[in-house]
Amino acid sequence: MSSIRVISGKAKGRKLKSVPGTITRPITDRVKEALYNIIGADIFDATMLDLFGGTGSVGIEALSRGANFVRFIDKHKSAVKTIRENLKLTGLSTHAEVFQNDALKILRKPADRAFDYLYVAPPQYKNIWEKTMQLLDENIAWLSNDSWVIVQIHPVEYYRLSLAHLAEFDQRDYGSTKLVFYALTNPEES
Repeated sequence: MSSIRVISGKAKGRKLKSVPGTITRPITDRVKEALYNIIGADIFDATMLDLFGGTGSVGIEALSRGANFVRFIDKHKSAVKTIRENLKLTGLSTHAEVFQNDALKILRKPADRAFDYLYVAPPQYKNIWEKTMQLLDENIAWLSNDSWVIVQIHPVEYYRLSLAHLAEFDQRDYGSTKLVFYALTNPEES
């Protein structure tokens, strides 16, 4: 696998460390670049919740491109250590929080803040993405009025979800990666 790097912004070109072992599946540069081409300049001054943080690559890219704040959550100690090392390598630690915790447990709790972007890239083939979306749909206080929830899964995992407060508005396929985009159906409720 090729090395992970920051594509654009303040930390452009910096190589990121990988999480040892096989517990993560880092996003490819191609998919990450496509993602940030879709998000565009809206990431500037935004907040992001990077669930199942892995290497931290997605949230670190957001910070490099001018995001105001990113919170990373991963339950694996090695992933949390890698995210912290990558934040230090890129000089982006001051606008980030990193927690070792189960994302599903966190989402069951009352939200302590609303985020503009929530990135969901859980372990594959375990329906964790569906459980995460159901929890977010039940606890929309985690989302700002105009937030996007972006799910990264393998295309074979995808099926349309029936949610009360979130609606799918786009999806993109990049080989073995599918990005699915959701937004609140009635933003004034959050």
